[in-house]
Formats: sequence, C-alpha cells, structure tokens
Amino acid sequence: MSKHLLRDLENVKKKILGMGAMVEEATNKAITALVDRRPELAQEVMAGDDKIDELEVAIEEECLKILALHQPVATDLRFIIAVMKVNNDLERMGDLAINIAERSAYLSTHEPIEVPLEFDRMVETVRCMLRDSLDALVNLDTALARKICAQDDAVDAINSEMFRVLQDVMYQEPKTIKRAVHTLSASRHLERIADLATNIAEDVVFMVEGEVIRHHLEDYPGAAD
Repeated sequence: MSKHLLRDLENVKKKILGMGAMVEEATNKAITALVDRRPELAQEVMAGDDKIDELEVAIEEECLKILALHQPVATDLRFIIAVMKVNNDLERMGDLAINIAERSAYLSTHEPIEVPLEFDRMVETVRCMLRDSLDALVNLDTALARKICAQDDAVDAINSEMFRVLQDVMYQEPKTIKRAVHTLSASRHLERIADLATNIAEDVVFMVEGEVIRHHLEDYPGAAD
C-alpha cells in the first residue's frame, strides 16, 4: 500500500468516525428531548442538520477521489465501499433525529398519553445499538456487529406493540389522536434508526470478513430462537 493511499484512508476513517459522533450526539439529544420533554434540545438538533449534510458530501467526495486515484483492491476496496454505505446510513440517521426532535417539540407542549408503553426499553435499546454499531466500526469488531443485528427484532416488536396500544387509545379517546400520531411517528423513526444501526453492523462484517450477512438470520446469534 502506498503512503498516499494509507494517508487518504486514514483521513476518510477520521471523517466517518467524526460524523458518527455527530449523529450519535444528535440522536441522543433528540431522544432526551422526547423522553424528558425538553423542546430546547429539539431546537439544537434541528439547528445542527446542515453540518451533518455537509460532512456526508465531503466524505463521499473523498471516497470517490480515492477510487479514482488509487484504484484500491481487496481489503482497501471493501473499506471504501463500506464507508460509503455507512456514510449514507449516518446521514439518514441524522434526518431521523431531526424528525424525532420535531415530534418531541410538539409533544412537549401537550399532556402525555397515559397508557402503558415500553418506550423506555425501546429508547435504551436503540441508543445501545447506535453506540455499539459505531464501536464495532471503530474497533472492526465483528462479534459485536453480529450481536447488534440480533437486537433489531426486539425493537421491531416494541414498535408493533406501541402501534397496537395507541391505535386502541385513538379509537376510545379521539381527542388523543394527534398526540398518538406524533408518538407513533417518533416510535417509527426510532425503529428506523435501529435498522440503520443494523446496516452499519452488517457493513462492518463485510469490511472485515468480506461476507455479506444481510438477510441471513443464521448469522445473528439468538435471532432465530
């Protein structure tokens, strides 16, 4: 590997990790704004979206430059492909954090819906999946990546149960409809963040092992239990 390629790969790695940190911070602020009813945090998230978008474009341009100038192969090529996919997923996570912040800005000004929801467990699981996906990326930890993939079904199940519960509430108390719709929307955005964290974990496995595990449940420990 030439020193120029090595330098450019390290630069891309630093940028994608920096973007991951920005998206994790935005997501955590959006979740806190939602759970703790803090509209000022929601505003901070919405104000920071342009920086994430700009970095996403810069990383994509850097990857394309490396492909054109160095024509990497094998592990280096897999790294660039994975970074481009992770870059896109992180930008989408940033957009979803904005969406959650918007929902929280509305919900914080209205009375909460008093129904039993597993929102706290969903929030904590999504936070862990996002954090662990970035840790797996930093450390090229395929064992952790596969563990993340196995957690996605739990988030999907909570999201489905929330839809069922809130649908019943809307039928019984029509005055809650708007609040319930905003809550369901936030839940759906959280579920999508979990999906994207899973995508990142799958890309880590591809980057390190050259194996595509998407759609292969047998590769996720515990997923088929």
